[in-house]
Amino acid sequence: IYIHTVYSYSIIIYLNSNFSLKCVRDTSVTSVVFPGLYSTLFLFALVLNCLAAWIFFNIRSTSTFVVYLKNIVVADLLMTLTIPLKVLADSDVGSWRLRAFYCRYSAVLFYTTMYISILLLGLISLDRYMKIVRPFWKCPLQRVGVGQALSAGVWAVMVSLALPNTILSDRTPSLSSGRLKCTSMKNQAGILWHEVLNSLLQVVFWGTLVLMVVCYTFISRKVYESYRASRSGSITASRKTTAKVFVVVGVFFVCFAPFHFARVPYTLTQTRSVANQCRASNALYVAKETTLWLSATNVCLDPLIYVFLCKVFRKRLTAALKRKPLPQGALESPTETSTQLEMSHVHNRMSVRPR
Repeated sequence: IYIHTVYSYSIIIYLNSNFSLKCVRDTSVTSVVFPGLYSTLFLFALVLNCLAAWIFFNIRSTSTFVVYLKNIVVADLLMTLTIPLKVLADSDVGSWRLRAFYCRYSAVLFYTTMYISILLLGLISLDRYMKIVRPFWKCPLQRVGVGQALSAGVWAVMVSLALPNTILSDRTPSLSSGRLKCTSMKNQAGILWHEVLNSLLQVVFWGTLVLMVVCYTFISRKVYESYRASRSGSITASRKTTAKVFVVVGVFFVCFAPFHFARVPYTLTQTRSVANQCRASNALYVAKETTLWLSATNVCLDPLIYVFLCKVFRKRLTAALKRKPLPQGALESPTETSTQLEMSHVHNRMSVRPR
């Protein structure tokens, strides 16, 4: 009986200690694969966004569309500049202080600029809707000054939401599990805010996605109706214009949706202790890192949006690649989008068509 009691008691102690053990994160894959992927991404993103910044800041802000695009370029550049520190932190190069700095400041800036880009892409879709579907509807949102104010508001709101993540990460980092986890630096209020903020950001992303789908669906229908009303037989032209319209939605969904699917369960493993789920936690960590890299590729894909949708940007880029100067005044012309120009061609055909 005594031996049985001691054996049972030892099993209970073993099980309790097993449940209380902290889950050690398996970084055997992420510390090797992702630093290489992010390094490659950084090189492409730096070149593309520096080129985009050089072009855009030689273009006058004559429309809200250009204002939003300029702000996206700034956000993408800032996000790009945080990538080298993420590479060093993820590959365990340097001291724990480097990773602590990354967790408290650099990672916060990385996510902040990502959501600034998301919101600005939503504003672009609303701007396209008003100027293409309702071109004669005079709305204050179409004024350049209002666009600048909205952009500043987006930056102010996102920075304000991000600041508590920095302020509340004031605990001495715990190194007992080998690699410093960012959540180990957060106090109780910081962990709570981390969960609340991630819920808010889910609303931001899915709300923006719905707005974009609705706006671009109406734009696509307007394009189709215009071609049909002009009795233009060019179905190819209509499809080409529709493809341009949906390129933003496609880039947006492919880049960001997978991350937001993976983010919710991963955040719960960060903020809530789930017993005996270490393997699931590690799997969710890999899923989160994989989809986060996919989200980061948006800094390279955004220039595609500039090429597809902004006529002046495309002209300036073509001239730069061919090393030919643009005619004087080319950058001073109204910054119409490709879709607007094609719509105007359709309306012109309608006005000269024999009745």
